[in-house]
Formats: sequence, C-alpha cells, structure tokens
Amino acid sequence: MSFPSSLASLRDFYGAESAKIRGVFEATGDGLGTVRARSALMDIVVTRLYDGLFPLRPEDFCLVALGGYGRQVLFPHSDIDLLFLSADERIGRSHQNAVAAMVRLLWDLPLRLYHTSRTLAECSRFHPDNLEFSISLLDCRRLAGDASLFDRLRTVMLPGFVARERSDLLHHLAVVTRRRHVKHDCTIHHLEPNLKEAPGGLRDYHVASWLTLIVKLGKERRWVIPESAWPVALREEASRALEFLSSTRCFLHYRRGRDDNQLTYELQAEAASAGIGHRSEGTLAPADWMQSYFRHARAVARLTEQLLEEASTTRSSLYARYQDWRSRLSNTDFSVLRDRIYPRQPAALADPVLLLRLFEMMARHGLALSRDAERAVEKVLSRLAVSADRFPGLWPCFRQILLLPHAADALRAMHRLDLLATLFPQFRAIDALVIRDFYHRYTVDEHSFLTIQNLHRLRTADGEWERRFAEILAEVEQPELLFFCLLFHDVGKGMPHTNHIQASLDAVEEVISRLALPPADRKTVRFLISNHLAMSATLLRRDIFDPETVRAFAEGVGTPEHLKLLCLLTYADIQAVSPEALTPWKKEMLWQLYAATSNQLARTMDARRLHPPAEEAGQIARILRHTSEQVSAAEIHAFLEGFPKQYLLAWPLEEIAAHFKMARRLGEQPVQLEIVRHRQLYEVIVLTIDRPFLFASLAGVLAAWGMKIVKMVAFSNAAGIVLDTIRFVDLFRTFGLNPPELDRFKKSLRDVLTDRVSLDSLVRGRITAQGIPRPKLEIPTQLCFDNVSSSRSTILELIAQDRPGLLYQVSSTLAQLGCNIEVALIDTEGQKAIHVFYLTFRGAKLDLGQEQRLRDALLK
Repeated sequence: MSFPSSLASLRDFYGAESAKIRGVFEATGDGLGTVRARSALMDIVVTRLYDGLFPLRPEDFCLVALGGYGRQVLFPHSDIDLLFLSADERIGRSHQNAVAAMVRLLWDLPLRLYHTSRTLAECSRFHPDNLEFSISLLDCRRLAGDASLFDRLRTVMLPGFVARERSDLLHHLAVVTRRRHVKHDCTIHHLEPNLKEAPGGLRDYHVASWLTLIVKLGKERRWVIPESAWPVALREEASRALEFLSSTRCFLHYRRGRDDNQLTYELQAEAASAGIGHRSEGTLAPADWMQSYFRHARAVARLTEQLLEEASTTRSSLYARYQDWRSRLSNTDFSVLRDRIYPRQPAALADPVLLLRLFEMMARHGLALSRDAERAVEKVLSRLAVSADRFPGLWPCFRQILLLPHAADALRAMHRLDLLATLFPQFRAIDALVIRDFYHRYTVDEHSFLTIQNLHRLRTADGEWERRFAEILAEVEQPELLFFCLLFHDVGKGMPHTNHIQASLDAVEEVISRLALPPADRKTVRFLISNHLAMSATLLRRDIFDPETVRAFAEGVGTPEHLKLLCLLTYADIQAVSPEALTPWKKEMLWQLYAATSNQLARTMDARRLHPPAEEAGQIARILRHTSEQVSAAEIHAFLEGFPKQYLLAWPLEEIAAHFKMARRLGEQPVQLEIVRHRQLYEVIVLTIDRPFLFASLAGVLAAWGMKIVKMVAFSNAAGIVLDTIRFVDLFRTFGLNPPELDRFKKSLRDVLTDRVSLDSLVRGRITAQGIPRPKLEIPTQLCFDNVSSSRSTILELIAQDRPGLLYQVSSTLAQLGCNIEVALIDTEGQKAIHVFYLTFRGAKLDLGQEQRLRDALLK
C-alpha cells in the first residue's frame, strides 16, 4: 500500500483501499479482520494528514484515537473519534487553525468525525453529564505527536483518575446501561434487534470491557486486556459472539451504506443466505440464523450482567448493612446481598427440591441470582439431567414458582441456565425460535414468558380494563394450570408438524404424564392448549354481538371456569405479541365477549324468553335522561326501531342519546359526522340515510387519507338511517402535526357522501401517490363462506396481503354485486389483513351462485 504524494489524491486513495477491504470481507465474511483493516487504513490517513499539517512536530501536543477507533475496531460507517490533546490551554489555542484544517479535510473525504480538544487536566476530571467522554478515554490510543504527553495521560493521569472516581464511574455506567436496556424492553429477544444498542449487542460487550478496566485500574492501577480477566467459559462464549456480531454489523453497514445497525427481516434473510457468521457451515434458513444470533446475544448479556453485579460491590459493608433491607430475606439455605441470592452450600443444590427453591425465592421476591448461584446451578445440571425423570416432587415445586409474582423472571433464569429444558426437554424446541410473520415482536420462548408476566402484573395494574381482568384472575380456582399452559402453549411451533396446536398438545401430553397431574387437571390443560386461539379468532373474525356467535362460542367453552381461563389466556397471549397489540378496542371487545358468554352459560331455559316492551321502555327512559332536548319517548322509540339489540348492548346510553340528536339534525345536514380521539385511535361516527356504496365510500375516503382502519361497524334502523362507526389509526400523524387537516378530512367525507366530489379521483390520486411498498412477507389470499354461524347472514372471511385501499376495493366489489354489509370486522396482524363481512342479498343469505360470483370477482 503506497500513500499518495499529494493531499489532492487522498480521496481516491481512501476510496480504493476501502473498496479492497470490502472485497476481502465479501469474500471471507471476516468481520474482525475488516474492522482492524479499516482502523489500520484510517491510521495511515490520519497520521499522514497530521504530519502534513504539523510539520514541526510540536511538543506537549498529540493526536489520540478514542472509542471504537481507539480499540482498533472501526466498522465501515462508524464515527472516527479523535482527541487533540495538549499539555495546557495555551498550547491548545496555538494549534487551533491546524486542527480546524485537519478536521475539514477528514470531513471532505468524506468521513463521519467526532473530535474534541482537551488539556491533560481536563481529561482527569469526571463530568457525570458527559460520561461518554470519560469512558472513551479507556480506549485511548496514540496516533501521532508527543509520545511523552500521551504516556503521562495513559500511565499517570488516567489510572489516578479511575482510582479516584471508580465508584462514580461504575455507578453511572451501570445506570446508563440499565436505561438503554429499558429502551429495548430489557430483553434480547427482539425479532428485528438493534445489533449495537439492544441487550446482548456490541454495546454490552464494550460495557463488559469497560467495567473490567475500571475495576482493574481502580484497584491495581494497571492496564489489562479486559478479556484476559473474564472467566474462561464466559470469555470463550463472548469471543465467539464478538466474531458473529462484528461480521453481521459489517454486513449491515455495507448493505445499508450508513451506520444503520437494525437487523431487519430482509437483512436477516440476506445475511443467512450469505452465510454471515457461518461461512464454514454454509447457508442457513433465516429463522435458524437468528437462533444463532440470540444465543450469541445471550452469552454477551450474561457476561455483562455478571460484571455489573461484581461492580455493584463498591458500597461499604456498613452502608449495606443498614440500607440493603433485602438481606433480611436470607434464610438457612440462601443469603441475600444487594438484591442477589447466594447459596450457603452450593453443592447442596444437587438436591432438586433445594434447586427449585432457589428459583422459587427469585419468583417470590423479585431477586436475581448471584454469579456464585449460577455457577452452582451449572455444576449440578449434568447430574440432574439423569435424574429429572425420576423427580416425584417436580410438580409441587414447579407449581409454586408459577404462582409467584415474579415467575417470569425466574423462568427466564431457568431457561438461560438450561435448567428449564433439562426438566422439560420439550421446551428446547422453542429456544430463541423466530417466527417470521412480521406480527410477533419477540421470539417464541420470550413470548411465552411475557404471557406469564402479563397475567401476574394484572394484580398491581390500575387501568380500568386491567382491573376487570384482574377480578377474573382472582376468581380462578387453579391459576397454576393457566400459567402452565401459557408456558407450553406454543412449544409446537418449534416441532416438525403442520399444525402447531396439535404439536403442542402432543408435547404437553408427555409433560403432564411425567408430572402425574390428576385427570381433571389434564383435561383442563388439553382444553386450554387446543383452544388457545379460539377466543381471539371469535372476537376478531365474528360479530360478537350476534347471539348465534355467542351461543356457538359458549357451547365450545362449556363451563364458566373454562371461560375465565380462556379469557385470561387470550388477554395474556395477545398482549405478549408486542406492546401495541392489545389495543383498548381489543380489550373492550374481549371483555364484551367474556361478559356475553358468561351470561349465556349462566342463563336458564326460562330466562331465554325476552320481554321487549318492558325492556325497551326502561332503555328509552334512561336514554331520555341523557337528552337535554324536549323529546318524547315515541321519538326515541322511532329512532331505535329496527336497530339490532346489540346496538343497545354495545353502546353507552349517553352515546345513543348523542346519535339520536344527530339523527334529528339530518334535515339540516344530510351527513352527520363526529370524530373523537381515543388515545392512539380516532373514531369517526357517520349517521346518514342508507344508499348503495355507502360502506365502500367511507373506506375509500379513509384509504385516500392514509388512515389504517381498525374496526368498522354498521347498523341501520327501520327508517333507513345508517349508523357507521369506524375506528382508525392516523399512521402519518396528519392530524397531530397539522390540526386544521381534521376539518379538511371531515369536509372530504361529507363531499364524497353527498356526491359533490368523485371518490374515484380522490382514491386513485392519493393511493397511487403513496405507492405500495414491496411486502416483507407474501400472504396467500384465503377466502371462505360460512352459512351456518349466523341465522340471517352469510359470513365472508377474507385473509389477504394488507395494502393501501384494500378494504375500499373489497367493499366496492361487494356493493357492485348487490351485497349488503350488515357487519364488518376489520383487523390486521403484521402484513396480514383479516376482513370478515356479514352479508345479505335482498334481505336473505347468499346462494351458491352468488357466492361463486363474489369469489371470482374478489380473486381475479
């Protein structure tokens, strides 16, 4: 490699050498070799620039690499961190112009540069509000300039500074690390993780290195290679993880052309196909490749956690004695210090009962395992694997863990240490398992732990809906069976079976046989796992206010206790998909289905007879109390005439009174509109006279405005008045960023519904302008008709690739073929659109010929 003789050719030189480094990476996949080669290239560029701009080699001034560049770990698009170090401010000021010129040249290459000018004294002062600079000094490396000045920094100033500020450095580094973990939900199991910042990522590896350096420098005032101070087993795992993560980050940077560390679905598939991190093993399926990622991330996370634990020992014993109140939780088997459990006799954990009591203590008090405890667990695992099948007390011990408030954390620890799979080999099938459906945010094992966590948190929740579900949980007779089913409900996803529910049943059958559960408990477990999707499918794909739907669902559930268990399982399962999955609307619908089914199960044959006159009179009287206008009961009766009874059940009486007022104003304005904000959702209420294409027109306007429809319901009365209620998400924050747009949106709706504006031109222009991005996952279209579940309607269920304007196109086709939409249930799961319509044709169900014509039109 020859360096250019003139600065003018520097850009070409840097570009050519960078291209060579990239070529080597693409041929070998060697990430560590790539980052070292880039650091070496940057050393040449930076030092030659320094020599050209500082020809007199000034004393008491030098150039220092910091951070990743200082570690000689420079990724393709990482920042270049430079420190211009001077002995004092006077010397620093004398070189300002040369420093500025060098910085300009580096930016023009172009390079992403972070630079700072500091004196020796400034480098030895701790600034809590600029922890990043203090930590970056731990990776300092001289590039050019006065070697004696740098030697004073590294051998005198920094060791003294770290020894003096060790406690604060460790504390602030731990706090910053915990905050970063919280931003990523404190889990490594994201399906599109940030390779650098997420728990178990490269940043955690560097935290482990910094913690080690701070401890060694603080105690011994000597520099060490951090990895050399780590336990051998952890060091080897972390080394393999660093190789994998480094190769993957290089791959991401080259593919993205920028410092983008998000491991998206598309890039996972590309990395797996390219054999990144697995060149010797050939290509892997994306899900299998991601399992490797999670196992490496788990190793880094474990190392970092253990070093953070060791770093927390800086408090004095006197302070700990009075402040660490949890030490009072110590007992004859375990000691508790700084929120961590230490076994008094580690060898005694060979007793399976005592071993599970360790995790019971975690689950009861929210404690963590000490490093000593984890080592002791690992030592007894091999012996336990031989005797686990002959452990008669397994269920009583495991049952106790499941029931305690911090069960999810205890189970995660058991899983991380391989104890869970040792006790239940079936669980190993979902270890770090990725389901690439673009709907679930977490791996299958983490999803299962989250379901248990979600239910336990109900006991301390203060939200309205959470309190209601907490009341159900308090009434459950055997909650341990529910938690058990949540743990195992998805194990079949990791097994070679086309039906994951059946695979889960087969697997759990082996488990409950080993646990010797009583026959009645086994029956409950089988029911919950075989039906764990039934309630969510009903509330999302059927009209839960249709008595036929409720009756059919109640027959499948059978008993009130089964209903409680299934409702809670559904609540926990949906919420564990992602933080946004269980929307307020879904909570409300789940509760409505639970309440309706509970009433159905409790109803006697005599109570099935209705008394409309008396019941309606009471409702009308209550609605009248919510109207401030002078109206008669006869007017309210006329408005309600023809609406389904579900209207009275589903809407609060004050809202029904508001709808009545809107109906009275139809003479003044033929389209009555109201828009209400519900946290993340908007709700538009449209009340007008029924006409063809009304539903399609509403869907079309929302599509044209880029709104994502969550739920649409339409009712009509005997007078031909239609009440459409649509809940939607403002994906692009149009109304939040520009509030006047809400009025324009209302006007757009009125103009289309009154034929003042052509819907076709509005939809065609808006949707074409938005464009349709290439889907991440191909969803095959599925279409089926159901003429059994509803007594008066044909149910059409359509599953298809979600895209802008889909609902408008589907509803337009229905209208063109003369179908009337009685009820529409709209939902999405990732990129999958689920549309369910209750249809009639001239007041009757569709016949076979009409179904075929509709099928042909929708699938063409």
